[in-house]
Amino acid sequence: MTGSSPSHDTGQHRPRSLKYILMLGALAALPAVTTDMYLPSLPAVVQDLDTSQAATQLTLSGTLLGAGIGQLAIGPFADRFGRRLPLLIGISLHVAISLLCSVAPNIQTLTVLRVLQGFFNAAASVVALAVIRDRFVGSTAARLLSRLMLVIGVAPLFAPTVGEAIAGLWNWRGVFYALALIGLALVAIVWRFMPETLPDDRRSPGRPRYVAGAYWSLLRDKHFMALAVIPGLGLALIMSYVVGSPFVFQQEYGFSGQQFALAFALNGAALVLSAQLNAALVRKFPPVRLLRTALLVQLACALLLLAVVATGAGGALGLMAGLWLVLAAQGMIPANASVLALHNYGYMAGTAAAVIGALQSGVAGLVSPLVGLLGGQAMSMVSVMIGSCAVAVLVLAVGTPAYRRGGWPEHVENDDDTRVGADE
Repeated sequence: MTGSSPSHDTGQHRPRSLKYILMLGALAALPAVTTDMYLPSLPAVVQDLDTSQAATQLTLSGTLLGAGIGQLAIGPFADRFGRRLPLLIGISLHVAISLLCSVAPNIQTLTVLRVLQGFFNAAASVVALAVIRDRFVGSTAARLLSRLMLVIGVAPLFAPTVGEAIAGLWNWRGVFYALALIGLALVAIVWRFMPETLPDDRRSPGRPRYVAGAYWSLLRDKHFMALAVIPGLGLALIMSYVVGSPFVFQQEYGFSGQQFALAFALNGAALVLSAQLNAALVRKFPPVRLLRTALLVQLACALLLLAVVATGAGGALGLMAGLWLVLAAQGMIPANASVLALHNYGYMAGTAAAVIGALQSGVAGLVSPLVGLLGGQAMSMVSVMIGSCAVAVLVLAVGTPAYRRGGWPEHVENDDDTRVGADE
């Protein structure tokens, strides 16, 4: 079971059609939407369930923990039984658990259910990434992933506003009814429109020894692990901004709630726009070149942001400009890193995608709380963001040949024509 060329797709759908991109983007965005729609309801949960703020925050970190574990379990399952079955099971259980969350009698029950919710809806993001690897490699895959960032990036921007509106009309429990409806819609879409992309002859045996061996081979591949951890460091940077920005903007810089919402949306747009720029650039430049350049540019922008915060130069406008540049660079990093990591593992794309996803959840979950531990101020937030940037550059430099003379011999850099179902 070797080789990494994409499999032949039996479906009739055009792989780069808008419908296809929207479907995969919606799947990949489900875990983020599940978290972000619930965010505005935290104070109401504290009051309704008569609990503490710290206990309620565990319902967020529990979802992240469940997602990390779930991806490691679902990845091999998707390599054994194909992409559709694990996806349909995972989203269906997301629906059932969302309904149970809506009637949770206490915070302990809600926390356990949120862990399970994260575990099962992890199938959506794992399978979306694995499907892309089934059909595309190299620059073509990076371009498609960048297009998906438009959907993945926009959905969480609007999710808190939608969640707040739903909670205002009903209560926080209504948010989980909405999440259940979203899940039902995705089940129907997958059932109707998503073809199986992993043929029988490319499925793994699925035995425990084989699964353990697959994970061990990935862990021993230092190039894969270096590339796989970079999206996690990127998510750590984003989450450090997310957890710190409400306090920084509103308490230190005096933003109103509406002003903060606008600032948050503008910075989110940086991620989306740069991902689209990346989709255009990978037509001319290989993913590794874009990745190593974007990381260095991001580190430089983060250091500039630190200087702005330390000196107060430009006030709130200076802070906004610096954050926008750092987040814009981030939009060009995860797609290229993920594509390069998956390049040699087409025969177990689900397992490899699971490792990437688990590292994203795990690294972000470990790093982002440092903002609060360091004081929760602007300097704390920016310092953690710089640390994430610097470690990402170091990992790429030490773990791969990206910055060495001689380039990237083990990866095909220009393979735009390598795809499945070539129908364009």
